[in-house]
Amino acid sequence: MDSRFLRNTILVSLLFMLTIFAVVLYSNGMGPGQKQESKPVAEEVTSQLLEGQIGDDLYGWMSDDSFFEEEETEEEAGEGESLSLIATSVEKDLRIQIVDEEGKTVEGQFFKILVNETDEYRDLDRDGIIYIGEMDSGEYKISLAETEGYIVPAAPLPVTVKSRVEYVAIGDISLLIKTEQEVDALAEDGERAAATEAVAGTTQIRTRDNAVFGIDVSRWNEAIDWAQVKEQGVGFAIIRAGYRGSVTGSLVEDWYFKQNIKGATEAGIPVGIYFFTQAVNQVEAVEEASMVLELCKEYDLTYPIFIDTEGAGGEGRADNLDVQTRTAVCEAFCETIRNSGYQGGIYASKNWYNNRLDTSRLPDDIVIWLAEYADAPSYDKKYHMWQYSSSGRIPGIEGRVDMNLSFLELEE
Repeated sequence: MDSRFLRNTILVSLLFMLTIFAVVLYSNGMGPGQKQESKPVAEEVTSQLLEGQIGDDLYGWMSDDSFFEEEETEEEAGEGESLSLIATSVEKDLRIQIVDEEGKTVEGQFFKILVNETDEYRDLDRDGIIYIGEMDSGEYKISLAETEGYIVPAAPLPVTVKSRVEYVAIGDISLLIKTEQEVDALAEDGERAAATEAVAGTTQIRTRDNAVFGIDVSRWNEAIDWAQVKEQGVGFAIIRAGYRGSVTGSLVEDWYFKQNIKGATEAGIPVGIYFFTQAVNQVEAVEEASMVLELCKEYDLTYPIFIDTEGAGGEGRADNLDVQTRTAVCEAFCETIRNSGYQGGIYASKNWYNNRLDTSRLPDDIVIWLAEYADAPSYDKKYHMWQYSSSGRIPGIEGRVDMNLSFLELEE
């Protein structure tokens, strides 16, 4: 096509469009020097409807950044990880744990809890656990206050505060159990101080009629060659599951617990469990028993589960308990163990049985494990096991080890 003809065609088309546009403006009263006429009724009604819906400024959407955004769904309304509450009551108290979607306690936040929408309690140490003591028994509702970066439960959690101790294992106790990497083990493990003071007794393996020779071990015995230990005639092993911190009261799993119980059972050595207590009341004793039950639930136990009550070098949080309180702690521990289908027992020295415990209160089915380092026990009351030395030597274990004889009649 000729270029001049093309240009003329385009020019004519533009002039035609401009003419039409001018005619439209003139017909609507918008020509030069003319005023705008009133709108038709239909147009006026439409304008009023629009004003009622989106306001007087019909062009406001142009400056509204959210105009074309999709409406938030309920799930998208919050930001962050969803939280849940777990509440436990042992006796006129309430322990509330804030957990994440994986059931782990959330640390590092100043959480605030509302009880019955009025009373406030704060997680001042930011460990994800709020403990409330001295409560009246009854029904309560607890809720978690809004926390930046998290989605809190929408509805309050109903809980029952118990009027008295029920010696029943706490189901969610695992949330309170710490590893030794999480605490200052040298300061918290009071048994180490007690053991340092009590080194005594023979290094030899003893035998007696109707008695079974055995050992008790903890992380302080370090790695053990259990196959070699078995060859030395060891008939049982009482393995420490953990301890309560002598300073902070934390529940701590023994570093070598799993390694020891697996090694002993695989070597064919019958096992039992002990826990070094620093409980100062029955509530804490139930917690300690619950921890042990949680840790050993996957293993077969032949020997009892013992509470180890002794001094922690004079500085332990439970060192100065009165006789009645210490006895009540031991009873609560053993009763909780018994109610879970295991046999409970108490480990203590001759001095503690005579002066720090009221043995007349103890039920007959509690196993008494006596520590007395002598050629023969001088303790004149009943006992079922005897720790006769803390200076034993056995191939397969570096350093010294506690030695025991058991007079228990156990089912195969």
